[in-house]
Amino acid sequence: MHLNFSRTFLTGVAMTAMLTMAAAPVEAATLRMAWSQDATGLDPHKQTAFSSLRLLELIYEPLVRLDAQYNVSPAIATSWEFSADGLTLTFKLDPNAKFSTGDAVTSADVKASFERLLDEATAAAARANFLSIKSIDTPDPQTVVFNLSQPDAPLLVAMSGTNASIVPASAIADGSIGTKPIGSGPFVLDEWDPNVKDVLSANPNWAGGKVGVDGITISVLPSESAIIDSMRANQTDFALFNDPTIATLIPGEAGMTLNRVPGLAYNVLQMNPARPPMDNLKVRQAISCAVNRQEIIDTALLGEGTVTGPLTMKAYASDPASLFCYTQDVEKAKALMKEAGLEAGFEAEVIAATGEPPYAANEAQVLQSQLAAIGVKLNIKTMDLKVYVDTWLKGDFDMAVAQNGGRPDPYPMYNRYFTKDGNLVKVSNFTDPELDKLLQEGRVETDVAKRKPIFQQFEARLAEQAPWVWISSTVTYTANLDSVKGYEINPSGLLFSLSKVTVGE
Repeated sequence: MHLNFSRTFLTGVAMTAMLTMAAAPVEAATLRMAWSQDATGLDPHKQTAFSSLRLLELIYEPLVRLDAQYNVSPAIATSWEFSADGLTLTFKLDPNAKFSTGDAVTSADVKASFERLLDEATAAAARANFLSIKSIDTPDPQTVVFNLSQPDAPLLVAMSGTNASIVPASAIADGSIGTKPIGSGPFVLDEWDPNVKDVLSANPNWAGGKVGVDGITISVLPSESAIIDSMRANQTDFALFNDPTIATLIPGEAGMTLNRVPGLAYNVLQMNPARPPMDNLKVRQAISCAVNRQEIIDTALLGEGTVTGPLTMKAYASDPASLFCYTQDVEKAKALMKEAGLEAGFEAEVIAATGEPPYAANEAQVLQSQLAAIGVKLNIKTMDLKVYVDTWLKGDFDMAVAQNGGRPDPYPMYNRYFTKDGNLVKVSNFTDPELDKLLQEGRVETDVAKRKPIFQQFEARLAEQAPWVWISSTVTYTANLDSVKGYEINPSGLLFSLSKVTVGE
């Protein structure tokens, strides 16, 4: 508060009142936030990096969103209903939903957004999740009807992601998406200075109610150590952490709170089965058998996380011990290498991003040591995140240490990687008719009790084919100063609840 005393005489009573006001908590302040990885792009339909999605989910909204218990809840849509035969899905839109420009969000915007998602030329990150959409009707501005080619049980979950955000039809027409973000979410992006700072202001047109702060200023700091130093100096109110070596320090810090929850994302060694010798099943299986997953967790992740198979959601996951070679067996690995004619081993390169996750290089080093036991010489190549993402999307690697996002439903989690029509099949370079068949069976089955054995068969088959070696589930961390109130951590890593936080002194 700035007080000008030059022309005003304050009585004792007035002075006391003003001092009391100055000492009171200041609500609706700007939230000072920090992270070590910035967005790599602003098009919500194309981005795959966690850092991009975390920023864009504050600006854009999907039709529905998932709450902390993975329940589908309203966003732009207030209600939805499948037809009895499962071939139509009808949404009613919030009549108060508006873009940050003040223009109403209408069924025309929804139709244009999904037609863009489905257009192969868009190269949308989640396109494969929506291929059951045959046509879209807009009988009135607040009603959208999706006509489906088949029943699609996981479609609602797929529609809840940032990659399914609704954008203005006008922005699609003029090609401004990705350069001038216009969404209907709680915040407006006022400034994006890549890898330096992001400035957001509260969206006065947000239909979700009054935003708890005036805005968010995000500083992109060089490391998570620098972030915790900034919090100690009272320069940062809220931060994201990915590195357990830093996050686990926070409970000992006065005036700070660590928010920690197991996540659905997973750490994985991705092999490229399109390149020899990873095109040989026995080689891939040998690598899976040679890996000690718990040792990677204990060494590179400080014990944070648990060994996991491909499915990280409790509703469908199998016990990892039941999956192929999830207990390290070096002798079996050597035997498989011998059967593959590679008893002497081979040399390969593994790529890892710097900063996301921050322990990727450490994981690669442990893998390098473990695979040396079967004659595999692993050369580690670290890359800036944007370069890594571009390389990863092209599938231009022998192996990659990755952290991939999870979903509460297995179909939208994996169909884009492991089906013949998957839009990220270039990343996995692997398809299998049995995996395709099982994913399709799980997609059309609506009974959860019947879906579980289908997806457990899928998980067992995927682990046995070993295109990737799943290592561990992740832990989601955020931290805040005690002056930040109302934040609720989400296991999917979503930051949407920042719309409701307040900041006091």
